[in-house]
Amino acid sequence: MNEIFLGRNDHNAVTLDAAFANRHGVIAGATGTGKSVSLMVLAEGFSRLGTPVFIADVKGDLAGLSQPAAAAGDKLKARLERLGIQQSWQPAANPVVFWDLYGKLGSPVRATVSEMGPTLLARVLELNDTQEGVLQIVFKLADDNGWLLLDMDDLRALLGYVADNLKAVSGQYGLVSKSTLGAVQRALLQLEAAGGAQFFGEPALDLKDLMRQDMSGRGIINVLAADSLILKPKLYSTFLLWMLSELFEQLPEVGDVAQPKLAFFFDEAHLLFDDCPAALQQRVEQVVRLIRSKGVGVYFCSQNPDDLPDTVLGQMGNRIQHALHAFTPRDQKAVKAAAETFVPNPALDVAQVIGALGVGEALVSTLHGKGTPTPVERVWITTPTCRLGAITDEERAAIRSRSPVGPKYDTAVNRESAAELLAQRADQKAAAEPQATAQQQATQQPVGSAFGSAMRDALFGTKRRQGLIETMAKQSARTVGNQLGRQILRGVLGGIFGGRR
Repeated sequence: MNEIFLGRNDHNAVTLDAAFANRHGVIAGATGTGKSVSLMVLAEGFSRLGTPVFIADVKGDLAGLSQPAAAAGDKLKARLERLGIQQSWQPAANPVVFWDLYGKLGSPVRATVSEMGPTLLARVLELNDTQEGVLQIVFKLADDNGWLLLDMDDLRALLGYVADNLKAVSGQYGLVSKSTLGAVQRALLQLEAAGGAQFFGEPALDLKDLMRQDMSGRGIINVLAADSLILKPKLYSTFLLWMLSELFEQLPEVGDVAQPKLAFFFDEAHLLFDDCPAALQQRVEQVVRLIRSKGVGVYFCSQNPDDLPDTVLGQMGNRIQHALHAFTPRDQKAVKAAAETFVPNPALDVAQVIGALGVGEALVSTLHGKGTPTPVERVWITTPTCRLGAITDEERAAIRSRSPVGPKYDTAVNRESAAELLAQRADQKAAAEPQATAQQQATQQPVGSAFGSAMRDALFGTKRRQGLIETMAKQSARTVGNQLGRQILRGVLGGIFGGRR
């Protein structure tokens, strides 16, 4: 039977059955109680079974999975003896690939704007419902015109297009106000200033590259450097949610499997549900409930179990609970809630034990048999074979130089998309305007006027010469007119006076 050794107590060993590992799990406990070690134990266990792992490293210490542990000292030897693994335990590194949204500590992780979609993008930009509606219109406009939305330049260009054609867009897709559009554009600038623009573009992440094995058949542990990303909690949580959603949509149904196709660890899970809109929370619940049939096990890691909604916590079949400190009424409530979620063990007062657990101890309940949870047990969590702590820049660089995905993702690609197409369209429009103006002027000029102008040019030459000729003609006309006028006047007066004679 495929099992992951978690630890031991005075009575027996405690394991996680790989056949039920896709029923999800939760690792909870106060800071400094050993959550990271439990997380590393699970990651190593999955890797040995051949299951790939994705894990976010928010403190920088999980990178130690790539390096072997130091030789066992007296303290570690005593722990290994208590666990009963002193003979089998050997320091060993794990096959690791480093990723980083900013491309500094690992291969860049990118997604296109279209893949992210308006709902998740609105959460990253922290937009309200009205502003999210503008994004919905922008995405619909791009789809209708076949304009690819790949990076921030494309989205910015399309927002500019909407601003220039506000009346036409509002008439076709719904009212878009200048103030709302301006708010979306400002939010986009803030995201770019925070470095979030680097996440959008190509080559976009192919999820198949997370589900790899090394030459020996061990599952690759994908470590996302998130120590900078965690400072932007909305971007961090939305990115991980996007990954879960993509896994859910792309992977085929496999039903019950001997072991997961991927183990996905979501550290600092409370960030996912902080200020989470109801519609988005329903999406999370749906993904968590159904993704197990795609062969993916999701493990949430947080300080308190009540950081997760009850509907999500109810899906967690495997649980590792480290110490909780009941210093405040909220803490006391959390301890009581955590104790009530375990299958009772007559030999344990769970609510009391949670506060008395030492570092490296945990209350553990996993699924076994026909998928039923075992009674909770107090367990000494085993020691991973990798390093417990951060790695040096030189060690990280060495791992990256051997990365199987580096050549594919380390260089960005910028193909023709909405920004380029809209720029070409603007250039064509600008080039066509002078010609259209000349044609319009020619069309508006009377035919006789055009003919007369042509005759003047043919008979009298240039405009300057025409001007001289016209001036002379006017003077001659005035002279002839004056003479003729005097003659007529004399004739009339002479007739009158002559008649009187």
